[in-house]
Amino acid sequence: MGAMSKMRNSTPVVLWVLIFSFGVLWVLQDTQMFDAMAGGPTDLGSVNGEPISLEEFNNRVSYYIDQYNQQNSGPMEAGIRSEFEEQAWEDLVSEQVMSQKMEDLGILVTDEELVNMVTGENPDPFIRQQFQDEQGQIDRVALRAAIEAPENQEVWVMIEQQLRQNRQQQKLSNFITSGMRVPSREVEEAYRKENSFADIRFIRIPYSTVSDGEIQVTDQEIRSYYDDHLDSFHREESYRFQYVHFPKTPTREDTLRAVQEVEQLSERFEATENHAEFLQQIQSAVPYRDGFVEVDQIREEYSPVLDLEPGEVSDLHMISGHPHLFKLVERQGDEVKFAVLSYRVVPDPIATVDRLAEEADEFAYFAREDGFPEEAENQGYELRNGSATQATPVVPELGRARELVNRLEQMTRGEISDPIELRDAFVVVRMDQIIAAGPRPLEEVRAQIENSLREIKRKELTVTRLREQISGQQSLEEIAQTLGSEVQTAENIRLGSNTLANAGREPGIIGAAFGLSEGQRSDVLSGNAAAFILEVVERDLADPAEMTREDANRLRQQLEQEKYFVYSSVWLEELKKNARIRDNRALFLSR
Repeated sequence: MGAMSKMRNSTPVVLWVLIFSFGVLWVLQDTQMFDAMAGGPTDLGSVNGEPISLEEFNNRVSYYIDQYNQQNSGPMEAGIRSEFEEQAWEDLVSEQVMSQKMEDLGILVTDEELVNMVTGENPDPFIRQQFQDEQGQIDRVALRAAIEAPENQEVWVMIEQQLRQNRQQQKLSNFITSGMRVPSREVEEAYRKENSFADIRFIRIPYSTVSDGEIQVTDQEIRSYYDDHLDSFHREESYRFQYVHFPKTPTREDTLRAVQEVEQLSERFEATENHAEFLQQIQSAVPYRDGFVEVDQIREEYSPVLDLEPGEVSDLHMISGHPHLFKLVERQGDEVKFAVLSYRVVPDPIATVDRLAEEADEFAYFAREDGFPEEAENQGYELRNGSATQATPVVPELGRARELVNRLEQMTRGEISDPIELRDAFVVVRMDQIIAAGPRPLEEVRAQIENSLREIKRKELTVTRLREQISGQQSLEEIAQTLGSEVQTAENIRLGSNTLANAGREPGIIGAAFGLSEGQRSDVLSGNAAAFILEVVERDLADPAEMTREDANRLRQQLEQEKYFVYSSVWLEELKKNARIRDNRALFLSR
């Protein structure tokens, strides 16, 4: 039954409800109850009582969107805006906790410091860049004029804020790194890893040579593994829900519109001489690449360009559902230079997307009235089952869906959402189950544990068998013949490398090679994906005594930066974890 028909049938009830509601509203207005209700949250959130305003949040989101639009053509998908909103919130929270911590530590920038950063003998690099003359000196007259100009007052307020923040961040960085001195032994070890090399020969036996039928895993082993690794199976709050999917599929009219737009540009495309500028100006989906391509290297779908004369534009071709025009720019022997004009067929934001949003909204309305599965069946929509995890933006079957996860975090069991716009669809969901954070039940992870145990046993069995098979044999050639394998070589292996040629990521095997003497053969070694037997042909271990002062300073700085990055990331997460963060986004940003 259509929406208008259902509303007409329920008019008498709606009328009396409205009459009663207006009477109640009149009374409540006289009691000033709305004034009290209006006293709800006025900020988007807070960190330890310090507010995060909706204005600064919107400004941050707008900045991200502007940066995106400068680098991309075409309309921005709904899901991208949601990701920007999430990023803006996380950035503002991080900045707030960092600012508060710096204040607690007494890391401040005085007004005197700020003045010196602008007008002192050694001003901030930003000031130097803006007011430096041809001799590399600060133009003090121009700087003073810019400071005193009334029209620059607001600009200077912004500059001072940024300079103060930059200096404060630098002080914090110095504070953290002051406690991260890198010992000389770590510098020496980094030098050894960077400058030690070896040539090796090896035999590699993949673990896959042991079949599943040769491995047995008992229930007791699964239970013991689960109990010993309980923390590994922890999950955040998760949700199970049903949903109806409204895909943003371009209509026939959308395709026809894109075709017409491309056809209308054909004459201009043929007349233009600056192909890069023209295609960028009209926002073609395929940018111009100013270079020759060998004829036999041209993609099959682009082959119509080979039938053209220089300067000629082809008829319209549909490739993967999108219209294309080709223009042969120049031909040189067996090479051609060409341009492609194409528009992607996308749903019209009004005729298609708005109509789809109305359909989803109508479904949500009547699903609340008549029941979620019942209304899906009545309207012929497929009912799907979904699951999601708190703070995890990827949802199975739906891909990146941050806005959906954010909405699920606010819902209660049995609640039906308004339409939620994703990148390529609208969804309406009904919350069926909210699963509290904690260890996943054993039955949910049984298959995962069994696979892990099988891999452990597969490795152990491979190594044990190899040791039995090679007992008493000395040369790699003898061992390879016994195993039906081959001897491989790898040269110039760096001690600090993680990858072994023709063997993949094997840092443990590389480390073991440098623990052997030249000519020495190893025992059977357990790698990531295979067992190894190796022999060192030549080894050159670097001597830290040969390290230059420049090498030492470079390596020390590199290690300090690595430590700073790891520590500051963990430190920030701990600050956020211990902060009182109030998040009112659901009240301000609900759609």
